[in-house]
Amino acid sequence: MANQFAGVGGGDFTQPLTNDNFGGLAAGGTRIAEPRLVFGGSTPVPLESVVGPVTVSTDIVLNNPTGPFRNLGVPGAKSFHLLSDSYGSLAGVGSYANPYFVRMASSPSATMLGDAMAQSPTFFTLSEMGANDVLSFAVSGGSGVDQKENLDPSTYGSNDITDPNVFASVFSNLVTTLTSGGAKGVVTNVPYITDLPHFTTVPYNPIPLDAGTASFLNSVAAYGTYNGGLQQAYAALQGSGLFTAEEVAKRTIKFVEGQNAVVIIDEDLTDLGGAINSAFAEIPKYRQATADDLLVLSSSSFIGTEAIPGNAQSINGVAVPLADQWVLTPEEQLAIKEATDAYNVTIKAVSDANDNIALVDLNTILSELATTGILYGDYTLNASLVTGGAVSLDGIHLTARGYSYMAYKFLEAIDTSFGANFIDSGNVPNPGDYPTNYAPTLQ
Repeated sequence: MANQFAGVGGGDFTQPLTNDNFGGLAAGGTRIAEPRLVFGGSTPVPLESVVGPVTVSTDIVLNNPTGPFRNLGVPGAKSFHLLSDSYGSLAGVGSYANPYFVRMASSPSATMLGDAMAQSPTFFTLSEMGANDVLSFAVSGGSGVDQKENLDPSTYGSNDITDPNVFASVFSNLVTTLTSGGAKGVVTNVPYITDLPHFTTVPYNPIPLDAGTASFLNSVAAYGTYNGGLQQAYAALQGSGLFTAEEVAKRTIKFVEGQNAVVIIDEDLTDLGGAINSAFAEIPKYRQATADDLLVLSSSSFIGTEAIPGNAQSINGVAVPLADQWVLTPEEQLAIKEATDAYNVTIKAVSDANDNIALVDLNTILSELATTGILYGDYTLNASLVTGGAVSLDGIHLTARGYSYMAYKFLEAIDTSFGANFIDSGNVPNPGDYPTNYAPTLQ
């Protein structure tokens, strides 16, 4: 988009780029973010596992570039962070500040919105505003809190879901401020992030077992005791309505010869102790995953490892259930969807009410990528990890080609809403110019 705008007097699109293509961040020589991922032949792997140790040269203490910057997009920023006057404070890194904004902020007390308005913008984009408000919750396996009805974001944890009313207030403020001088802009709605390969790549049943191992795991020496406890609890509570046969079946763990589901801790299962019956307080909230659960991408390198090094009977995901951080249960997925839907109602209402705003429907686009795929030039993009072409190796952010398609849709929206002719004139990205991954040797 910047290239197209430059052709009509848009000026240089200055960006706070990293010092090299190794990636990563340092603070005073101490590494605080790891180098980029690369394709390891079958899966994404850390760069240094392929090329050996590298020096992370982008240092937020020692070598920040000088702005102002046209690109003020900050990885991980939630909606309300754009108004925070402490988000760019070096002293707050690790708690309330973001090292990427520290690198680009005009001062430690600057806000992202303030730094944008200081440049008297005539055009702007707000891309996927609201996505990070649910993404950190999702990536953490739902280990945060859904803060619905909590209107004070200063009390939120880093993995919490932003209250829809907080989002509505912030988004309305952003658009009102950015258009106050007559600027036009493009905004997007929020996709269902659970369509991303970060959440759809790892199968729920990745555990191969032979008949002997399956039999042992089903015995009283392993999960047979747990299953027996469920039956005892059901017999004692039968007729009370507190513990149903359906939940007993859901919680019963059974392994077979062949592929097996991982065992997980599900916080939404009934607490059989406490107020119900203290005699069953020792029965944990275990069950096996189903196709309705989503395992996060990072679980692929954790499942099957030993919780106790050297102890083959402490396999994570089998003998040791996966903790909340590794899986999104249906209840957690619903919280994400409900928040996303509420954000999108706000985004559409605000954009419909302002003639200076064009809206790109990224929600539909990601859904198409995740189902049918999208024809883009000579390529078909989909949301498969590595092979799909649209989503990068972290399973969340887009590839260069994926972002070029997003830019195409932005230009299309500008044509429709503001009478431009980028599409008809052919002033659009060529997908062949934008790769889907980069070699480990790229420095």
